Amino acid sequence: MTSIRTVAVIGAGQMGAGIAQAVAVGGYDVRLYDSDEQRVPLARAMIAASLARQVGRGQLDQGVADAALARVAALSTLAQAGAADLVIEAAVEDEAVKKSVLSELTPHLGPDTLLASNTSSISITRLASATDRPDRFIGLHFMKPAPVMRLVEIVRGIATSAATYDAAVAFAESLGKTTTQAEDFPAFIVNRILVPMINEAIYTLYEGVGNVASIDKALKLGANHPMGPLELADFMGLDVVLAIMNVLYDGLADSKYRPCPLLVKYVEAGWLGRKSGRGFYDYSAEPPAPTR
Repeated sequence: MTSIRTVAVIGAGQMGAGIAQAVAVGGYDVRLYDSDEQRVPLARAMIAASLARQVGRGQLDQGVADAALARVAALSTLAQAGAADLVIEAAVEDEAVKKSVLSELTPHLGPDTLLASNTSSISITRLASATDRPDRFIGLHFMKPAPVMRLVEIVRGIATSAATYDAAVAFAESLGKTTTQAEDFPAFIVNRILVPMINEAIYTLYEGVGNVASIDKALKLGANHPMGPLELADFMGLDVVLAIMNVLYDGLADSKYRPCPLLVKYVEAGWLGRKSGRGFYDYSAEPPAPTR
Protein backbone atom coordinates (compact mmCIF):
# COMPACT_ATOMS: atom_id res chain seq x y z
CA MET A 1 0.00 0.00 0.00
CA THR A 2 1.52 3.30 -1.15
CA SER A 3 2.07 5.84 1.65
CA ILE A 4 -0.18 8.88 1.45
CA ARG A 5 1.53 12.21 0.81
CA THR A 6 -0.78 14.01 -1.63
CA VAL A 7 -4.57 14.07 -1.30
CA ALA A 8 -6.96 15.27 -4.00
CA VAL A 9 -10.40 16.49 -2.92
CA ILE A 10 -13.08 16.45 -5.61
CA GLY A 11 -15.75 19.04 -4.88
CA ALA A 12 -15.06 22.51 -3.49
CA GLY A 13 -18.31 23.16 -1.66
CA GLN A 14 -18.57 23.59 2.10
CA MET A 15 -17.68 19.96 2.81
CA GLY A 16 -14.91 19.77 0.23
CA ALA A 17 -13.33 22.98 1.51
CA GLY A 18 -13.60 21.76 5.10
CA ILE A 19 -12.01 18.41 4.28
CA ALA A 20 -9.23 20.14 2.34
CA GLN A 21 -8.52 22.35 5.35
CA ALA A 22 -8.43 19.42 7.80
CA VAL A 23 -6.12 17.45 5.51
CA ALA A 24 -3.78 20.41 4.90
CA VAL A 25 -3.53 21.17 8.63
CA GLY A 26 -2.68 17.48 9.04
CA GLY A 27 0.43 18.06 6.96
CA TYR A 28 -0.63 16.68 3.58
CA ASP A 29 -0.39 18.39 0.21
CA VAL A 30 -3.93 19.00 -1.03
CA ARG A 31 -5.16 19.31 -4.60
CA LEU A 32 -8.67 20.76 -4.87
CA TYR A 33 -10.94 20.36 -7.91
CA ASP A 34 -14.48 21.37 -8.77
CA SER A 35 -16.35 21.16 -12.07
CA ASP A 36 -17.28 24.82 -11.49
CA GLU A 37 -13.87 26.53 -11.69
CA GLN A 38 -15.12 29.56 -9.76
CA ARG A 39 -15.72 27.48 -6.64
CA VAL A 40 -12.07 26.60 -6.05
CA PRO A 41 -10.81 30.17 -5.31
CA LEU A 42 -13.94 30.70 -3.19
CA ALA A 43 -13.16 27.50 -1.28
CA ARG A 44 -9.57 28.63 -0.74
CA ALA A 45 -10.88 31.94 0.62
CA MET A 46 -13.21 30.00 2.95
CA ILE A 47 -10.24 27.95 4.17
CA ALA A 48 -8.17 31.11 4.76
CA ALA A 49 -11.01 32.70 6.75
CA SER A 50 -11.56 29.54 8.80
CA LEU A 51 -7.85 29.25 9.59
CA ALA A 52 -7.77 32.91 10.62
CA ARG A 53 -10.69 32.31 13.03
CA GLN A 54 -8.84 29.36 14.58
CA VAL A 55 -5.71 31.48 15.00
CA GLY A 56 -7.78 34.27 16.56
CA ARG A 57 -9.26 31.84 19.07
CA GLY A 58 -5.86 30.47 19.99
CA GLN A 59 -6.66 27.07 18.51
CA LEU A 60 -3.90 27.20 15.89
CA ASP A 61 -0.51 28.88 15.55
CA GLN A 62 -0.17 31.42 12.75
CA GLY A 63 2.76 29.52 11.25
CA VAL A 64 0.74 26.28 11.11
CA ALA A 65 -2.17 28.11 9.45
CA ASP A 66 0.09 29.76 6.87
CA ALA A 67 1.77 26.45 6.04
CA ALA A 68 -1.59 24.67 5.73
CA LEU A 69 -2.98 27.27 3.33
CA ALA A 70 0.19 27.07 1.24
CA ARG A 71 -0.34 23.31 0.86
CA VAL A 72 -3.74 23.77 -0.83
CA ALA A 73 -3.47 24.07 -4.62
CA ALA A 74 -6.10 24.14 -7.35
CA LEU A 75 -6.49 21.60 -10.14
CA SER A 76 -7.82 22.71 -13.50
CA THR A 77 -8.94 19.25 -14.69
CA LEU A 78 -10.31 16.16 -13.00
CA ALA A 79 -7.65 14.06 -14.71
CA GLN A 80 -4.93 15.85 -12.73
CA ALA A 81 -6.37 14.38 -9.51
CA GLY A 82 -5.17 10.97 -10.66
CA ALA A 83 -1.61 11.79 -9.56
CA ALA A 84 -2.64 11.90 -5.87
CA ASP A 85 -2.04 9.02 -3.47
CA LEU A 86 -5.57 9.36 -2.07
CA VAL A 87 -8.60 10.89 -3.78
CA ILE A 88 -11.59 11.92 -1.65
CA GLU A 89 -14.82 12.48 -3.62
CA ALA A 90 -16.92 15.19 -1.96
CA ALA A 91 -19.43 15.97 -4.72
CA VAL A 92 -23.12 16.69 -4.12
CA GLU A 93 -25.07 13.94 -2.29
CA ASP A 94 -26.49 12.43 -5.47
CA GLU A 95 -25.57 8.89 -6.49
CA ALA A 96 -25.67 9.55 -10.24
CA VAL A 97 -23.38 12.58 -9.90
CA LYS A 98 -20.93 10.72 -7.69
CA LYS A 99 -20.79 7.71 -10.02
CA SER A 100 -20.22 9.99 -13.01
CA VAL A 101 -17.29 11.70 -11.25
CA LEU A 102 -15.78 8.38 -10.18
CA SER A 103 -16.09 6.75 -13.61
CA GLU A 104 -14.53 9.79 -15.29
CA LEU A 105 -11.70 9.88 -12.76
CA THR A 106 -10.83 6.17 -12.73
CA PRO A 107 -8.82 5.95 -16.00
CA HIS A 108 -6.41 8.60 -14.70
CA LEU A 109 -5.57 6.89 -11.39
CA GLY A 110 -2.28 5.20 -10.60
CA PRO A 111 -2.44 1.48 -9.84
CA ASP A 112 -2.05 1.99 -6.08
CA THR A 113 -4.21 5.11 -5.64
CA LEU A 114 -6.80 4.85 -2.89
CA LEU A 115 -10.31 6.16 -3.54
CA ALA A 116 -12.71 7.39 -0.87
CA SER A 117 -16.14 8.97 -0.84
CA ASN A 118 -17.39 11.43 1.74
CA THR A 119 -20.97 10.34 1.11
CA SER A 120 -23.18 10.68 4.17
CA SER A 121 -25.69 8.00 3.16
CA ILE A 122 -25.10 6.31 -0.24
CA SER A 123 -23.92 2.70 -0.57
CA ILE A 124 -20.12 2.42 -0.74
CA THR A 125 -20.51 -0.88 -2.60
CA ARG A 126 -22.59 0.75 -5.33
CA LEU A 127 -20.23 3.72 -5.67
CA ALA A 128 -17.23 1.37 -5.85
CA SER A 129 -18.87 -0.42 -8.79
CA ALA A 130 -18.29 2.72 -10.90
CA THR A 131 -14.51 2.27 -10.48
CA ASP A 132 -11.89 -0.33 -11.38
CA ARG A 133 -10.77 -0.79 -7.76
CA PRO A 134 -13.56 -1.77 -5.36
CA ASP A 135 -10.89 -3.32 -3.11
CA ARG A 136 -9.23 0.11 -2.74
CA PHE A 137 -12.49 2.07 -2.32
CA ILE A 138 -13.86 3.13 1.07
CA GLY A 139 -16.18 5.60 2.76
CA LEU A 140 -14.51 8.44 4.69
CA HIS A 141 -17.47 10.35 6.12
CA PHE A 142 -16.24 13.57 7.71
CA MET A 143 -18.74 15.38 9.91
CA LYS A 144 -19.59 19.02 9.24
CA PRO A 145 -17.68 21.26 9.87
CA ALA A 146 -14.80 18.94 8.98
CA PRO A 147 -11.99 21.05 10.51
CA VAL A 148 -13.72 21.03 13.92
CA MET A 149 -15.70 17.80 14.28
CA ARG A 150 -13.60 14.97 15.68
CA LEU A 151 -15.37 11.97 14.16
CA VAL A 152 -14.80 10.29 10.81
CA GLU A 153 -17.05 7.34 9.96
CA ILE A 154 -15.14 4.63 8.11
CA VAL A 155 -17.45 2.59 5.86
CA ARG A 156 -16.32 -0.57 4.10
CA GLY A 157 -17.99 -1.79 0.93
CA ILE A 158 -18.39 -5.49 0.31
CA ALA A 159 -15.07 -5.65 -1.59
CA THR A 160 -13.00 -3.18 0.47
CA SER A 161 -9.73 -4.84 1.49
CA ALA A 162 -8.37 -4.98 5.03
CA ALA A 163 -5.30 -3.03 3.87
CA THR A 164 -7.50 -0.21 2.53
CA TYR A 165 -9.47 -0.09 5.76
CA ASP A 166 -6.28 0.07 7.85
CA ALA A 167 -4.86 2.81 5.62
CA ALA A 168 -8.09 4.83 5.92
CA VAL A 169 -8.12 4.57 9.72
CA ALA A 170 -4.45 5.54 9.95
CA PHE A 171 -5.01 8.52 7.62
CA ALA A 172 -8.03 9.82 9.57
CA GLU A 173 -6.22 9.41 12.89
CA SER A 174 -3.20 11.29 11.50
CA LEU A 175 -5.54 14.29 11.15
CA GLY A 176 -6.33 14.11 14.86
CA LYS A 177 -9.71 12.49 14.21
CA THR A 178 -11.42 9.63 16.03
CA THR A 179 -12.85 6.91 13.79
CA THR A 180 -15.80 4.60 14.05
CA GLN A 181 -16.52 1.65 11.77
CA ALA A 182 -19.93 1.52 10.11
CA GLU A 183 -21.34 -1.21 7.93
CA ASP A 184 -22.58 -0.40 4.43
CA PHE A 185 -26.26 0.17 5.22
CA PRO A 186 -28.23 3.29 4.19
CA ALA A 187 -26.98 6.42 6.03
CA PHE A 188 -24.51 4.37 8.13
CA ILE A 189 -24.56 5.18 11.88
CA VAL A 190 -24.66 8.93 12.53
CA ASN A 191 -27.22 9.92 9.90
CA ARG A 192 -29.29 6.75 10.35
CA ILE A 193 -30.01 8.05 13.86
CA LEU A 194 -29.69 11.83 13.49
CA VAL A 195 -31.57 12.64 10.27
CA PRO A 196 -34.81 10.77 11.12
CA MET A 197 -34.83 12.74 14.39
CA ILE A 198 -34.57 15.96 12.38
CA ASN A 199 -37.33 14.71 10.05
CA GLU A 200 -39.51 14.03 13.10
CA ALA A 201 -38.87 17.54 14.37
CA ILE A 202 -40.03 18.87 10.99
CA TYR A 203 -43.19 16.73 11.28
CA THR A 204 -43.70 18.24 14.75
CA LEU A 205 -43.58 21.70 13.15
CA TYR A 206 -45.74 20.59 10.18
CA GLU A 207 -48.46 19.24 12.49
CA GLY A 208 -48.47 22.38 14.64
CA VAL A 209 -47.25 20.74 17.84
CA GLY A 210 -44.81 23.59 18.28
CA ASN A 211 -43.24 26.44 16.35
CA VAL A 212 -39.59 26.63 15.25
CA ALA A 213 -38.40 28.43 18.37
CA SER A 214 -40.23 26.16 20.80
CA ILE A 215 -39.07 22.93 19.10
CA ASP A 216 -35.43 23.99 19.10
CA LYS A 217 -35.62 25.29 22.67
CA ALA A 218 -37.25 22.05 23.84
CA LEU A 219 -34.45 19.88 22.46
CA LYS A 220 -31.63 22.17 23.55
CA LEU A 221 -32.87 22.47 27.13
CA GLY A 222 -34.86 19.24 27.46
CA ALA A 223 -32.32 16.88 25.88
CA ASN A 224 -29.15 18.96 26.37
CA HIS A 225 -28.49 19.18 22.62
CA PRO A 226 -26.02 21.95 21.67
CA MET A 227 -28.18 22.91 18.67
CA GLY A 228 -31.90 22.50 18.05
CA PRO A 229 -32.94 20.02 15.31
CA LEU A 230 -34.33 22.68 12.97
CA GLU A 231 -31.29 24.89 13.45
CA LEU A 232 -29.14 21.83 12.74
CA ALA A 233 -31.16 21.04 9.61
CA ASP A 234 -30.47 24.56 8.32
CA PHE A 235 -26.77 24.10 9.11
CA MET A 236 -26.58 20.76 7.27
CA GLY A 237 -28.62 22.03 4.30
CA LEU A 238 -32.24 20.99 3.84
CA ASP A 239 -31.40 19.48 0.46
CA VAL A 240 -28.87 17.21 2.18
CA VAL A 241 -31.43 16.24 4.87
CA LEU A 242 -33.96 15.39 2.16
CA ALA A 243 -31.41 13.40 0.14
CA ILE A 244 -30.52 11.30 3.19
CA MET A 245 -34.18 10.69 4.06
CA ASN A 246 -34.81 9.55 0.48
CA VAL A 247 -31.86 7.14 0.68
CA LEU A 248 -33.28 5.72 3.92
CA TYR A 249 -36.84 5.53 2.56
CA ASP A 250 -35.77 3.88 -0.71
CA GLY A 251 -33.14 1.63 0.84
CA LEU A 252 -35.08 0.33 3.85
CA ALA A 253 -38.65 0.47 2.47
CA ASP A 254 -40.06 1.53 5.83
CA SER A 255 -42.71 4.26 6.05
CA LYS A 256 -41.10 5.70 9.19
CA TYR A 257 -38.42 7.16 6.90
CA ARG A 258 -40.89 9.06 4.67
CA PRO A 259 -39.61 12.64 4.26
CA CYS A 260 -41.92 15.21 5.82
CA PRO A 261 -43.91 17.07 3.12
CA LEU A 262 -42.85 20.39 4.68
CA LEU A 263 -39.18 19.45 4.17
CA VAL A 264 -39.93 18.65 0.52
CA LYS A 265 -41.71 22.00 0.07
CA TYR A 266 -38.83 23.98 1.56
CA VAL A 267 -36.34 22.29 -0.76
CA GLU A 268 -38.63 22.87 -3.76
CA ALA A 269 -38.79 26.55 -2.80
CA GLY A 270 -34.99 26.76 -2.66
CA TRP A 271 -35.10 27.39 1.09
CA LEU A 272 -32.09 25.24 1.92
CA GLY A 273 -30.99 26.79 5.20
CA ARG A 274 -27.87 28.82 5.95
CA LYS A 275 -26.32 28.39 2.50
CA SER A 276 -29.34 29.91 0.73
CA GLY A 277 -30.10 32.52 3.42
CA ARG A 278 -33.45 31.03 4.39
CA GLY A 279 -34.73 27.77 5.80
CA PHE A 280 -36.41 27.28 9.15
CA TYR A 281 -34.68 30.55 10.02
CA ASP A 282 -34.20 33.74 8.02
CA TYR A 283 -30.48 34.60 7.95
CA SER A 284 -30.80 38.09 6.45
CA ALA A 285 -30.39 39.64 9.91
CA GLU A 286 -28.63 38.81 13.17
CA PRO A 287 -29.82 36.94 15.13
CA PRO A 288 -31.61 34.74 12.56
CA ALA A 289 -35.41 34.87 12.91
CA PRO A 290 -37.66 31.77 12.83
CA THR A 291 -39.72 31.59 9.66
CA ARG A 292 -42.67 29.72 11.21
